[in-house]
Amino acid sequence: MQTHLFINGAWESPLRGGTLEVIDPATEAVIHQAPAGTAEDIDRAVSAARTAFDTGPWPKMSGADRAVYLRKIARKITEKREALALLEVRDNGKPLPEALWDIDDAAGCFEFYAGLAEELDANPEEIVPLGDARFASKVVQEPIGVAGTITPWNYPLLMVSWKVAPALAAGCTVVLKPSELTPLNALELGLIAQETGLPPGVLNIVTGTGPDAGEPLTRHPDVDKLAFTGSVATGRKVMIAGAQDIKNVSLELGGKSPFIVFADSDIEQAVEWIMFGIFWNQGQVCSATSRVLIEAPVYDAVLARLVEAAGKIRIGNGLDDGTLLGPIVSRGQYDKVLAAIERGRTEGATIAAGGGRAEGFDRGYFIAPTVLTGMSEDNYAWREEIFGPVVCVRSFETEDEAVRSANNSRFGLAAAVMSKDLARCERVARALQAGILWINCSQPTFTEAPWGGYKQSGIGRELGRWGLSNYLQTKQITSYLSDEPWGWYIK
Repeated sequence: MQTHLFINGAWESPLRGGTLEVIDPATEAVIHQAPAGTAEDIDRAVSAARTAFDTGPWPKMSGADRAVYLRKIARKITEKREALALLEVRDNGKPLPEALWDIDDAAGCFEFYAGLAEELDANPEEIVPLGDARFASKVVQEPIGVAGTITPWNYPLLMVSWKVAPALAAGCTVVLKPSELTPLNALELGLIAQETGLPPGVLNIVTGTGPDAGEPLTRHPDVDKLAFTGSVATGRKVMIAGAQDIKNVSLELGGKSPFIVFADSDIEQAVEWIMFGIFWNQGQVCSATSRVLIEAPVYDAVLARLVEAAGKIRIGNGLDDGTLLGPIVSRGQYDKVLAAIERGRTEGATIAAGGGRAEGFDRGYFIAPTVLTGMSEDNYAWREEIFGPVVCVRSFETEDEAVRSANNSRFGLAAAVMSKDLARCERVARALQAGILWINCSQPTFTEAPWGGYKQSGIGRELGRWGLSNYLQTKQITSYLSDEPWGWYIK
């Protein structure tokens, strides 16, 4: 595990010498002292990225040449798959099979954007038809510059990959500030970059707290692009900081995603997808379908089966065989989730399952899978993102009522609908105000498809070609072709 910051292709001690305790959420043991960067370290990293962009080879390379490096990174991630997954479990708490899946997805992300980097060479410019034959116009896309990226703790390496891979593919240089709660695999990516021979300054990694490292990154005048994934509250601060210099800003923020289950759905399939939609990764998923609306005729049956299944989920250390639900990432988040459950209860919700610390654990941040019912749409638990293994369930009578209730939210990241009537599914999907819609499933995510939301769930899109566009800017080049003088001033 790394103990230094990765700046300009080398490992550097924080100038103030601080450290961050990295805690295993399953045991509450301190497993590492990570470097705690501050504004001075951010300044060094941004300076390195600025120099690498302005005078280095990276942005001038062909997309094919950059793709070589991205594929080397993908291969290194795959080679280190088991070790990286173990770090992910100890850092974040998720079950090992989920961590292995995440590492595979991270490698796949770099591989995917290697392909899109090559496509930049195949389509270097677009000719724009004009109404005046004396002129010719074309459009080219260029890397936006130095990208300041801030990533969350719920998918430590994967969320880093979602930003770093497209930024590098586009030709940008990067300063990465990962979550202070889960810094281990972000630093390992620095080692991988070094092993693949990535040019100095192209990728810089500064671990530290939000106030000490994240905020200075958002306010740095030499950063051209800010890309943030996290809470609405922090995203608002990032946007305000970016506005000072009119930076390009993309935000992937919170969610309170609805899942509408119609009465013609298969009950077992519905419960399976409800469970996957909220208990995967301990519910610490921005798109988690945490508001479930069930049509009245099957409400009791679906709820009873859901409560039964939730009570059988195997909870434990993510390294133990068979674990399906690990601990919450930190003491702070554990306390927030329990407080949200209690507030929901005091505002009228009924706890149908779980509701507190998982039984049988004296240590670790384990919360039992929780099902809340009987609440109004004004209830805190129904309205606000809890980011834990907590699902809220209500019934509905009509399709219009379900759509209205689902859309009654300041969030709009994702939504799901389940029915055997595919025409109805399509109709409801079009009516729901969200950037990601799932029909007869919940949470499948593909690197090729766009990711992002409506309303306060964010600005812009990640993944697919849309993710690459985040790090490109458009330039028009127009030429005068005629031999005749323009003759506006000089006749």
